[in-house]
Amino acid sequence: MGNICRSPTAEGVFRHLVRQEELEHLIQTDSAGTHAYHVGNPPDSRAQATAERRGIELHDLRARRVSVEDFDLFDYVLAMDRDNYEMLSDICPPGYESRLRLFMEFAPHLNIPEVPDPYYGGASGFERVFDMVEEAAKGLLEDIRRQQKT
Repeated sequence: MGNICRSPTAEGVFRHLVRQEELEHLIQTDSAGTHAYHVGNPPDSRAQATAERRGIELHDLRARRVSVEDFDLFDYVLAMDRDNYEMLSDICPPGYESRLRLFMEFAPHLNIPEVPDPYYGGASGFERVFDMVEEAAKGLLEDIRRQQKT
């Protein structure tokens, strides 16, 4: 929603995986929110602390609002929950619908369809979100690899 909790955590985790695999010259990562609540702000301090404890840096990220152009720039436009999926669907240009997916589709083994928003909860919510997005990020990278082989 505001691009300060779930999305930057997912971006940071995925960016880390991409760097580990030395694929940053092939894969571009970014995150954005469906609302302009926090444009220009860094990720929530609780998200940053959770990520830092796990060796992931988020301090360089800044919130931005998603744009229609993102559907052309990126092969994947991923929503954290169904509400945000619907908002993204509303701005998705015709012909780009296949790029829009729920992020947790890439971690089907968890059987969790959405990443919950930890903003109004405690630190344990940020830990849970990190665990979820880490699994989905691994699945996303595997999906990209499969797509590139076809």
